[in-house]
Amino acid sequence: MNRDDFKILKKDVIYFDNGATTLKPKVVRDAILKYYDEYTANTHRGDYKLSATVDSLYEETRKKIKNFINAKEPSEIVFTDGTTNGMNIIVSGFFKDYLKKDDEVLITLSEHASNIIPWFILQKEIGIKVKYIELNDNHEVTINNVRKAITNKTKVISLAYTTNVIGDERPIKEISKLAHDNNIIMVVDAAQGIAHKKIDVQDEDIDFMVFSGHKMYGPTGIGVLYGKFDLLDKVKPFNYGGGMNAMFTKDGYVELREIPTRLEGGTPNIEGVLGLSAAVSYLENIGMDKINKYERNLRKYLINELSKLDFITIYNKDVDTNIVAFNINGVFAQDAAIYLDKYNICVRAGNHCAKILDNVFNISNTVRISLSFYNTKEEIDLLINVLKNSNNIWKEIL
Repeated sequence: MNRDDFKILKKDVIYFDNGATTLKPKVVRDAILKYYDEYTANTHRGDYKLSATVDSLYEETRKKIKNFINAKEPSEIVFTDGTTNGMNIIVSGFFKDYLKKDDEVLITLSEHASNIIPWFILQKEIGIKVKYIELNDNHEVTINNVRKAITNKTKVISLAYTTNVIGDERPIKEISKLAHDNNIIMVVDAAQGIAHKKIDVQDEDIDFMVFSGHKMYGPTGIGVLYGKFDLLDKVKPFNYGGGMNAMFTKDGYVELREIPTRLEGGTPNIEGVLGLSAAVSYLENIGMDKINKYERNLRKYLINELSKLDFITIYNKDVDTNIVAFNINGVFAQDAAIYLDKYNICVRAGNHCAKILDNVFNISNTVRISLSFYNTKEEIDLLINVLKNSNNIWKEIL
């Protein structure tokens, strides 16, 4: 884990907003520039060496993602624009036909908007019911509460692997088993978990999973939709046009290509795919277990130091992931973030796209620190020293 791989960290910046997007290592930038400098071409469209090179690198990335999450086949990997796009592809392209009026989809109040609004739209369009699994006193999902929420009308459970405000890591393997015992499809939003822990879609028996490249040290505008082949094969395309059709005739006959190609209509984000490939290799070279252990220990240190400040309220003290949500008592969250920014400390403030979570916290906004393996105890010490000077907070903010 070399901080020198991240050029922006040389600018005296303390970057604690990794849940929004991670910084990008030099190898990711190099992979993108190499594409533009050495073999710029479209993919799966040319009959020349440059295009063949791109074809090979593009499909090698698909295999690399397959191995990274332990999917069965590369054909179960679809490249998307990101988590939001992936969720909308399966909701509109599969669940809109699969679900019927009064069928139930189980989510929680702590989900990101991308795992809420698509289901709300389906609720309005076809009359499904979106129901909430009750959270425990620590705002976490438990197997017992999932079991209580299931009825004979429950058809889908759709949960974040790790939530973006509370930061709780769900027991997905156990929930998947419970879901499948009741003929329920398991959908996972892995945006916040994919860069911090090894996720095994076969071992955890996940049916659909989505995540974004930019939250795992890759470029923006690229993501992944995973689906078990038998389910993915039933997903209707989100985009129709070039690349995804085998043939069409003037009388309207259209023959689509096989999965995953038919779900990747149009020229894909080639630079994004190649940058994502470099990001995955970078993570694998460090080791996901090593990353997970380091970040959890760093979080414990952060919680311990924040807890010494009696004017700080921490909302997820007992969670064991890289996310910490807190407030400075009496200070609006965005004002606190602006104050910290004066000292080049970057944090997220607001509702973090979890706009119905105030039903749990009874507050609308929090300050969020989301850690990465390039963060250090020394950076946390600098944060604490800035926060300790409470007189400055009141003076500079108020």
